[in-house]
Amino acid sequence: MVEQILHSLSQFLPEAALAVAFCLTILVSLIVRKQGHVAIPVSALLGVGVSLFFVLEQSGVSQPIFSGMMVVDPFSVFFKTVIACSSILIILFSLFSAEVRSAARYRGEYYSLLLALTLGMYLMAGAANLLMMILALELASLTSYVLAGYTKDAGDSSEASLKYIIYGALSSGLMLYGVSILYGLTGATDIYGVNKALSGGEVNEIALLVASILIIAGFGYKISAVPFHFWTPDVYEGAPVTITAFLSVASKAAGFAMMIRFFKVSFIDSSVLDLPEGMWASLQGFEWNNLFAVLSVLTMTLGNLVAVWQNNLKRLLAYSSIAHAGYMLMGVVVLSDKGIAAVLIYFVVYLFMNLGAFLVVMMVANKTGSEDIDSYKGLGYRSPLIGVAMVVFFISLTGLPPTAGFIGKLYLFVALLDARWIWLAIVGALNSVVSLYYYIRVLRNMFLRDPEKDSGPLKFSVPQVALLLVLLLPTLLLGLYFAPLVDWANASVLMFGVR
Repeated sequence: MVEQILHSLSQFLPEAALAVAFCLTILVSLIVRKQGHVAIPVSALLGVGVSLFFVLEQSGVSQPIFSGMMVVDPFSVFFKTVIACSSILIILFSLFSAEVRSAARYRGEYYSLLLALTLGMYLMAGAANLLMMILALELASLTSYVLAGYTKDAGDSSEASLKYIIYGALSSGLMLYGVSILYGLTGATDIYGVNKALSGGEVNEIALLVASILIIAGFGYKISAVPFHFWTPDVYEGAPVTITAFLSVASKAAGFAMMIRFFKVSFIDSSVLDLPEGMWASLQGFEWNNLFAVLSVLTMTLGNLVAVWQNNLKRLLAYSSIAHAGYMLMGVVVLSDKGIAAVLIYFVVYLFMNLGAFLVVMMVANKTGSEDIDSYKGLGYRSPLIGVAMVVFFISLTGLPPTAGFIGKLYLFVALLDARWIWLAIVGALNSVVSLYYYIRVLRNMFLRDPEKDSGPLKFSVPQVALLLVLLLPTLLLGLYFAPLVDWANASVLMFGVR
């Protein structure tokens, strides 16, 4: 027993590093007692860096820990890497954020909560027990509620936090109720036990369907899928840009990781090996992929159509984020190794292009004090580098070559076409065309509209430009040389206990 605990702890080092960094960051903030002291973000950055090192050390490992409450496998390692990289970038974003500086007296709490949020997302990526999933989701949710209202002196931030709490509490309650029904049907809380119970006997199909839909509501809230997306636009607009960017990538990644593992393990009959590509060997005979196809279409379509009417760039990117969740759901519809690999590829691509777009929004807002599209008039001439960077990020978000976004969507569409989901691929392509319209609206203002009177050149510090290039170059390079990313994604689809 003791040996098992020690072994589990040895595989829990990434999470332990974040927990230690959480305490260290609070301690440093109490010691320095100086607003804006660099030691606070450095301690947080060091903690995430050490955690990422331990994550990468787990490459190739595939085993359960803590009596099956969690698993360490290539799938969880992939998502933890994405989450850790997002966290590192957001900490660097925060060094230049005017919103974070405006509440400098709370910087210790800000960075420590950012670490706690990262820890919650780690736990979501590796959770293999329904109770662990609930606890991890709540840890991530509670910390994100507070961070969304970090600039509490701003009315929008407080309103965003309140709405986030209300919607989050509702979705958590629905998911917990669904889990309780599923436990009553199967007598198991670990997802492998759920699979065994569903495989071995008759279960009330209506009760199972109700439980699953309630659980999907919890997952849908985390990934901003329609119709569980209502919190997203208001929270993204009202929260600090740094937190909005983090939620748009890392929170979505953690939600998808947990949802894919839950359905891949719990509801799929892995003993069926000769099933046609694109079909699920669903236990109890319910075709879950059809449900996810509907969610995918609703999510990408609503996200893109509503984004067309937005004038606030953060709100526009919020609806864009909803649409991208719909694209990612196309890979879940397939759920084969090829479909999951396509989702993983898309997340790496999305990390660079979406955070890059939010970084531009933050840099411009720091100078102009506005996030409205009108404030971007003439930006391409006032700051050519910023203008070119935004063009690249928006082209990539649309999915056009030669950017990384094209490669991400290409693999999603190939997985759909191989699985004979032709109509869904067509809907996805049409939605990409719609997204091009609202991205061009911003670019038109940047290059085809005259700047406001008395608007001089915008100059940015060397560290800010360097950070922008860190996101810009991969967005371009992964569109030209993507073989290592594809190989990594193909190797990361492996889950413990799944053939």
